[in-house]
Amino acid sequence: MKPLSVSHIKTILDGELIQGSDDVIVHYGAYRLKQIKNRNTIFFSNTMILDWERLKEFLPLVLVTNQRSSQAKNIKNLTVIKVKDAEKAYWKFVEYYRNLFQIPVVAITGTSGKTTTKEMVKHILSADKKVAATIGTNNSRTAHLQYLLSIDDETEAAVFETAVGTPGDVLKASEYFKPTIGIITNIGAHHLNYCKTLEAYIDAKGEMIAALNHSGLLIINADDPNSRKIDLSNFHGKIIKIGKDSACHFRASDIKYRKKGMDFIVRHEQNNYPMFVPGFGEHQVYNALCAVAAAHAIGVSLPKAADRLKKFKKFNKQIQVFEGINGSTLIDDTWSITTTSLEAALKVLNEVGKAKKKVAILGTITDLGSWGYVIHEQAGELIHQNGVDVLVTIGFHARIMAEHAVKSGLNAQVYTFNNSPLAYDLLTKIVDENTIILIKGDMYSKPIIELAFKLRKKK
Repeated sequence: MKPLSVSHIKTILDGELIQGSDDVIVHYGAYRLKQIKNRNTIFFSNTMILDWERLKEFLPLVLVTNQRSSQAKNIKNLTVIKVKDAEKAYWKFVEYYRNLFQIPVVAITGTSGKTTTKEMVKHILSADKKVAATIGTNNSRTAHLQYLLSIDDETEAAVFETAVGTPGDVLKASEYFKPTIGIITNIGAHHLNYCKTLEAYIDAKGEMIAALNHSGLLIINADDPNSRKIDLSNFHGKIIKIGKDSACHFRASDIKYRKKGMDFIVRHEQNNYPMFVPGFGEHQVYNALCAVAAAHAIGVSLPKAADRLKKFKKFNKQIQVFEGINGSTLIDDTWSITTTSLEAALKVLNEVGKAKKKVAILGTITDLGSWGYVIHEQAGELIHQNGVDVLVTIGFHARIMAEHAVKSGLNAQVYTFNNSPLAYDLLTKIVDENTIILIKGDMYSKPIIELAFKLRKKK
C-alpha cells in the first residue's frame, strides 16, 4: 500500500479527528475485524467494537467510525476518525486510492481458465514490470480491498481474477479495481444455485461490459457459444476476439500436442507467430490467446510474449500427467469440475490416450442448485460424445452422469460408487500399462483428491 497519513485520510473522508495523532501513517486497510493482521491498519466500522483486548497487539490502529466509545478513550496508540457514515467513508477511501494509480488493470472472469489466464498474464508482464495480482485461486470478494491496496507507487500493471458466485459480483469487484482491460475466457454452466438460470449466469459474466465503464478493451472468446450471447450493443470500447475463426484478431491455427504442452501459430495483423504453451488441451491454447492479447495491449511484443509463455508454470492438479498404479498413465485434473472443463479434459484424454484403454473417474459438479440434475445429464451427454472405455463415477449426483451417458448410447464399462475406496479396489484390478486414467473433480472434494493421490505410482 502507498503510505498515507491520518491527516491526509481525514481530509479525504471529510472526517473529524477525535482521538490520536494526525501524524500516524497507515500501511494497511481492513473493513472486517478478522482482516486486521498488522499494525498501522485503517479499519472502517459502523458498529461498536467491544473486544479491544484482541486488537491491542495491532496498535497503533486507525479507526474510522460513526460510533463514540468511552472504552476507546483509554486505549493508547488508537487514532479515531469520526464520520457520519463509515460505509460511505470506506467507499470514498476505495475510490480515492484506486484513482491514485494510472496503470493498466486487467480483470478476468469466465467459467473455466480464469486462474490460469491470470497467471499467464502475470507471468508475461512480470519479466519487466512490477505486477499486482490475485494470489492463487483466492478471488473472494472479501479479498478485494487487500488486492487493491497491493498496488503502490512501484506497481506498473495489475491482474485480478473476478469470479461470479452471484449476480453483481463482477460489478462489485469493478468498484475496487476499475479495470481498463477485461477478459471473458468462456461461459459454461456454473453457480446456478445463485444465478438461477443460464441466461442470468451469462448476464452476470456480461457485467464485465459495465465493469469497463462501457469503454476500455474487452477480450472475448469468439468460439464460445455462450460468450457470443453477451449483449455488446452498449459497449463503446475496443473488442478483441480470440479463437480459431478467421475473423479473430488473435487466431490460433496448426494446434498440435507436444511433449508437456501445445504448439500453435498465432495469426495477428497478417503475421504469424509460433508459440508453445505448457499444459495439454486446446483450452490451454485459448487461455494463452487471452493472455497474449492482454499483454500485447499493454505493450509486450508477440515474439517476447511467445518467449515468456513457453516458460510458464501451470498450477498443480490442472491436467498433470503422472505414472499411475500398475504402470498406467494418470491425468490428474482435480482442480475443478464444470461441464466446460469436463469436455476439455475428455478431449485431452482421447488425444493423449490414443491406442490405450481410456478410464474416466468423475466426481460431482457442485454449485448447481436446482439445476443439478439437468447439468449432470448434460455432462453425461458430453461423456457419450467424447467416449471412454471405462467410466467410474463417485458420488450420488455423479451417478446421474453415468446413467445419462449409458442412456445416450455410451458403449463402455460403467461403475458408480458412493465412495472412493470401492473405486480404488476396482481400479487396481482393471488398469495396466496400456491404460490411461483421467480423474476429475472439485478441489474441495476430499474423496476425489485422496483417490487421485493413491492412483499415483509411489516413488
